[in-house]
Amino acid sequence: MTPDVIGSFGVALLLGAFAANLMGRLSNTGMPYQLVNFLGATVAAYASWLISYMPFVILEGAWALVSLMAIGKTLHTKKAPHP
Repeated sequence: MTPDVIGSFGVALLLGAFAANLMGRLSNTGMPYQLVNFLGATVAAYASWLISYMPFVILEGAWALVSLMAIGKTLHTKKAPHP
């Protein structure tokens, strides 16, 4: 696969999740949204790395990191005991 195809797939995931959220079909606080954001950003960052375009590696890498932190928070919240 070419970097263009890889990057397009990652961006399509990001935009698809965003559009689904705006249409009320996917909550931005739910695990599916967070996972799609993490995967899309990671794939887009990888494609940017392949073409040595560092501004987008940083942007998408930060997006993936923030998404991963949201996933961790969601998992931690679900495991917390309820009084």
